Amino acid sequence: MSTSPDATPTSSTGSSTTGSGTTGSSTTGTGTTDTTTRYDDTTGTGTPWKTGLLVFAGTIMIVGGIFQFLAGLVALFRNEVYVVGLNYVYSFDVTTWGWIHLIIGIVVALAGAAVLTGKVWGRVVGVGLAVISMLSNFMFIPYYPLWSLLIIALDVFVIWALCSAPRDAVAV
Repeated sequence: MSTSPDATPTSSTGSSTTGSGTTGSSTTGTGTTDTTTRYDDTTGTGTPWKTGLLVFAGTIMIVGGIFQFLAGLVALFRNEVYVVGLNYVYSFDVTTWGWIHLIIGIVVALAGAAVLTGKVWGRVVGVGLAVISMLSNFMFIPYYPLWSLLIIALDVFVIWALCSAPRDAVAV
C-alpha cells in the first residue's frame, strides 16, 4: 500500500490509479469492482464536502433568517410571550427587539439566498451578518435564553462553513 495521500488503496489482486482527478478501480477478493473518484483538493473544485458546506451555510442562513423574522413578529404583536426578567445591562423594550430581529432576519435570509447562488459577496456579507446575529442574540438571552444560545451556536457553524469553503466553489 502507498502512503501518498493521493493514492487509492489497492488489494492484493487489483490495481489502482494514483493522482488527483482520476478514477481508480480495484478488485476485492470476492470479484467485485470498487470504483473511487478522487478530487483535486489543491484547487478546491469538485470537492463535494466543501460545496456541501456552502449549501449548509446558505440553508441555515435562510431558515435562521425566517425564524428570526418570526421571532420579531411575535415580539411586535404579542410581546407578552417574552418574559422580561431581572434588569440586564443590555435591556431594550421587547418591541425594539422585535424590530431588530425582523430586520436581521430578512437580511440574513437574503444573504443565505446569495450564498446558495454562489455569490462571493453573499459569503462575505453572511459572515458579517452571522456576527451581528450572534451579538444581538447574546443581548437577547434574558428574554429567550435557549433560543438565543441555539442561534449563537448555529451562527458559529455558519461562519465556519462560509470561511472554510474555497472561493471558486460551485453554486447549487
